[in-house]
Amino acid sequence: MKKRYLIIAFSIILTSSAYSQNKGFGLGIMFGEPTGISAKLWSGSNNSFNFAAAWSFKEDGHLLLQADYVWHNFDLIAVKSGRLPLYFGIGGRIIFDDDPLFGVRVPVGLNYQFETAPVDLFLELVPILDLIPSTNFDFGGGLGARFWFN
Repeated sequence: MKKRYLIIAFSIILTSSAYSQNKGFGLGIMFGEPTGISAKLWSGSNNSFNFAAAWSFKEDGHLLLQADYVWHNFDLIAVKSGRLPLYFGIGGRIIFDDDPLFGVRVPVGLNYQFETAPVDLFLELVPILDLIPSTNFDFGGGLGARFWFN
């Protein structure tokens, strides 16, 4: 009986949010530098705020928070099923250490949005200019997935 309810609930989740990855709120995980929890909140049909609370593995490893404002180009890459926008933006990060690091991020990535499931996948590369406590150029990036709540 429980198995039947799980199947029904899973079916409702997969079919109720088709084409919904460009509105609402998505929450998931990301792997790379950093690795942790990823969130996305759409502010318009082409713009979103992307957030992460994650672990940076650089040096001794520390908690990291980041936030970006990104623009999506839905017309650049055509796919047979779903959508694959290129995105780019600007944001910031802070790495909590004894001497915290603050930097400016410029994310560039791809965000595959499934046609019939409330899930997206993303891959990004991020040049970073650390400004505090000293100036340093760095890179971050990785891949992840989010589930969409609408």
